[in-house]
Amino acid sequence: MKTLIIIPTYNERENIKKIIPEIKRINRNFHILVVDDASKDGTAEVVKKLSIKDKSIKLIERDAKYGLGTAYVEGFKYALKHKYDYIFEMDADFSHDPKYLKDFIYHIKKNDLVIGSRYLNGISVVNWPLRRLMLSKFATFYVRTITGLPLTDATSGFKCYKRKVLQSIDLDKIHSDGYAFQIEMHYKVWVKGFKIKEIPIIFVDRNTGSSKMSKDIVWEAIWVVWKLKFGIIK
Repeated sequence: MKTLIIIPTYNERENIKKIIPEIKRINRNFHILVVDDASKDGTAEVVKKLSIKDKSIKLIERDAKYGLGTAYVEGFKYALKHKYDYIFEMDADFSHDPKYLKDFIYHIKKNDLVIGSRYLNGISVVNWPLRRLMLSKFATFYVRTITGLPLTDATSGFKCYKRKVLQSIDLDKIHSDGYAFQIEMHYKVWVKGFKIKEIPIIFVDRNTGSSKMSKDIVWEAIWVVWKLKFGIIK
């Protein structure tokens, strides 16, 4: 099956030059699409050099920092246009370990969306400060309580979709970012009745680069849950 791994980047030069070869080591047939938001550290140049030797490595360069949600939407549209069967979301910073890609491929065959959960078997998070961990855990509790979304990790960004799932969603109506984007996508897949499977992963906080988390991202997630609940976002 034709598989695309979408990796959004902003100033991830050191990480991207390591993670792409590691993904290819897992499966050389995986295609990789990097969506770069005008990184100032030369991230796009690294991807370009790698793509010269391997045509399955693709790059979309954007002219400003537009955010995670729109980067994934652009990647999804690319995936549908080029008829990929399985479409991944994945971070560049190794918090999403490429070793789990085989597990996703195994489970996606019998499911429509496979989500890598940090909390399926207790707490599987390494090197996060307690405040960040509590925020993440509370976010899932908050989402489950208000919307009924039956996930252990509602904000996970490591996942694999079947093509038909993304085809069923109006991508032009997705405007959330960060946590809110993940919540919105999970909710829309769930209410449409698709089969969702969570699998356990160990999440290790980044060693290189800086987190893109902000107060604005947190507040957006708080409000998007109510918008989903009352059908303001459809």
